[in-house]
Amino acid sequence: MTKKRYFFLILILGSLTALAPFSIDMYLPAFDTIAAYLHTSPEQMTLTMSSFFIGISAGQLLYGPLLDRFGRKRPLYFGLVLYIVASVGCFFSTSLPMLVGMRFFEAIGGCAATVAAMTMVRDLFPVKDNAKVFALLILVLGASPMLAPTAGTAIVNHFEWQAIFLVLTVIAVLIFIAVFFFLPESYKPDPTYSLKPVPIITNFWAVIKEPQFFTYAVSGAFIFAGLFTYVASSSLVFIGIFKVSKGAFGWVFGGLSIGFIGASQVNSLLVRYYKSERIINVTVVCLVIISAIFLTGSLNGWFGMAGTIVMIFGVLCCVGISSPNASALSLAPFTKNAGSASALMGALQMAIGALASYGITLIQNQGTLPMAGVMAASSVVAFVVLFVGKRFIKNKVEAVAGAAVAAH
Repeated sequence: MTKKRYFFLILILGSLTALAPFSIDMYLPAFDTIAAYLHTSPEQMTLTMSSFFIGISAGQLLYGPLLDRFGRKRPLYFGLVLYIVASVGCFFSTSLPMLVGMRFFEAIGGCAATVAAMTMVRDLFPVKDNAKVFALLILVLGASPMLAPTAGTAIVNHFEWQAIFLVLTVIAVLIFIAVFFFLPESYKPDPTYSLKPVPIITNFWAVIKEPQFFTYAVSGAFIFAGLFTYVASSSLVFIGIFKVSKGAFGWVFGGLSIGFIGASQVNSLLVRYYKSERIINVTVVCLVIISAIFLTGSLNGWFGMAGTIVMIFGVLCCVGISSPNASALSLAPFTKNAGSASALMGALQMAIGALASYGITLIQNQGTLPMAGVMAASSVVAFVVLFVGKRFIKNKVEAVAGAAVAAH
């Protein structure tokens, strides 16, 4: 594969991966504006985010079997078209329930892009390169928290909030064109793959009972919950508590994302010298320590805005290093069922992310305690799952070594 083609594939796959996060980040600065228009509160507006997370989680379980049955591109086309239609529905929303519903269907469509991109990494690149490719995707993905809130702020300042969803529609159309003309079909449709409920459930069960998948997918999902927690509560913390302007919020949000992006690229260097397993072990321990300090500080009022930014930056760095390795190790044992495995991994991430974002609303506190508490809880669970689950992995498939890939 030439460097030019390699770069182009990464760019398209990265754009697919970034579609759903971009859909979240762009409308964050408009929370209070949309809430006022729909006659509701910014806190109730978090329901539109929760419904989006739930939609992505459920949708990925749908697309996994479809990707294995019909190839990668046909289900992707369907998902992108559904996303476009739902985004238009968001544009015309006149009530909170309508927007919540449209965001759900927008997520159902957008998650096809996420699942297809993750699966095609497994199709198009050698297993030994997967962790590096996932890190590069995170580099493209990382443009979302830097560009989207700033773009959202600019749109709200010059147009009505509905224009945000018009922009998202245009982005999805451009991605559809790029996929149609430039992204190769990476998997031959399998007409023997059954779409009946029982075989699908059996197939998912075969994936999840693989000890390596369960350990790294579940622990990776709880690690990634730190990012979801930050995204779900960032506007409430910085705009609501620290009273930063919408424009400044875009810069703070984007600046913090540098931790996540930069760490993922540091991981690209680390995997040259260390195994993914070792890297994730160390970073999860660091994540527990940092989130524990953040929680303790929030309980005792240690941190102002600067301290909070430092703590969040540390958490995002740990997530940025851990996540590519968790993804690569989760998918490494699979070839035939890569679509289902990728879908299940993504569904776990989004379901636990939705749970984390909902958990924020359960902690009755106006400070940073809800964010810190959920981050700490998710990191501890990730630690326990990782270090207990490893004991049950008998035939580990390396993600960054030249080991043969087991077919299931």
